[in-house]
Amino acid sequence: MDIKHLQYFIEVARLNSFSRAADHLFITQPTISKMIKNLENELGVTLFERSRKKLTLTDAGHVIFQQAQVIDKAFRNLEVELDSLLGLKKGFIRIGLPPIIDSRFFPSMIGSFHEQYPDITFQLVENGSKKIEEDVAADELDFGVVVLPTNNDLFHDLSFVEEDMRLIVHPSHPLADKKEINLAELDGESFILFNKDFVLRDRIISSCNLVGFTPHIISESSRWDSVEQMVACKLGVTILPEGICHHLESNVRTIKVVNPSINWKLAIIWRKDHYLSYAAKEWLRFTKEQLKR
Repeated sequence: MDIKHLQYFIEVARLNSFSRAADHLFITQPTISKMIKNLENELGVTLFERSRKKLTLTDAGHVIFQQAQVIDKAFRNLEVELDSLLGLKKGFIRIGLPPIIDSRFFPSMIGSFHEQYPDITFQLVENGSKKIEEDVAADELDFGVVVLPTNNDLFHDLSFVEEDMRLIVHPSHPLADKKEINLAELDGESFILFNKDFVLRDRIISSCNLVGFTPHIISESSRWDSVEQMVACKLGVTILPEGICHHLESNVRTIKVVNPSINWKLAIIWRKDHYLSYAAKEWLRFTKEQLKR
């Protein structure tokens, strides 16, 4: 059954005339008569009582007319919804963000996007890179911000920042007045690190292992501000991305780490060979343009 058959039937029933319905639809009367006959044959019922004086619906015709109006309305609503999506008037985008990036960067970009597309909404989920990758792979997120490298067989990626890590200590710490330190000098320190969902934790531990020691971890957190406060309370030291260090309070000191330096690359990832909504595609295009600037 074609939606056109129902729409032509509705018009004939509404106008009580094949000829008037044909004129209104800009088709010939034989064409509309044939379509109604095909619909009757397909449904196995007579829809109209035909006489010389007037055209009236049968009992079955009344039932079909009521349901055909519901179907036609739903179909027209579907066309409107698709037009809205294609016109980027509305949509929903899910993004995973690690809580250790600059908290103002993505909200600012999303705010600029929202000015152009006010009816596209966002869900922002904070997690470590490992969990974000899992959620993008499972289609629970459209995009995720993660630490590279990532699984290139599964994800596209768009790198947008690379920066060094810095040691964070209390002002009274013996290393506080140094401009830079060798990583090996941190052997024996008590470390406050992010939890096991964070690739940064693995990066710090593996770097320490390379220079001959395993860091002694006394506390873990999923929030960089909590890590900072623990350092400020003299519980230990930590290593954080340089971008975060710009937002730290004056109750801690930051020191460059060398031999080796520890850095990270952040990237936006999304699934390969996977459907992206029109809103998501437009957000990705917008973001690429913003990052070029």
